[in-house]
Amino acid sequence: QVQLEESGGGLVQAGGSLRLSCAASGRSFSEYTIGWFRQAPGKGREFVTAIDWRGEHTYWEDSVRGRFSISRDSRDNAKNTVYLQMNNLKPEDTAVYHCAAALSRPHGSGWSQIDYWGMGTQVTVSS
Repeated sequence: QVQLEESGGGLVQAGGSLRLSCAASGRSFSEYTIGWFRQAPGKGREFVTAIDWRGEHTYWEDSVRGRFSISRDSRDNAKNTVYLQMNNLKPEDTAVYHCAAALSRPHGSGWSQIDYWGMGTQVTVSS
């Protein structure tokens, strides 16, 4: 059974940091791009960032570029783990963060044809 399991969310003050993890299991994720979307209350799901299966290319939404970083640990073929390090968090970063995996790659400011989704982890940034 394919699973994308997120962890690491929580409550933090503005200017603080959090690190989210996404553990992907249940199949080989070689050749899959893995990344993150977020959904704030009352808003649609928004692409945040992604990393290709080799870890050579990353993709970004402009508002988080320079504050967030993404990395991938693919040493264990049975479980790929992707990390999202979020620094200098702002109240507008408050959202449910969902992990996503796809054979497709982000283009422009979006990412479509997602094959797998995680259930999400809540990130709340207080002002």
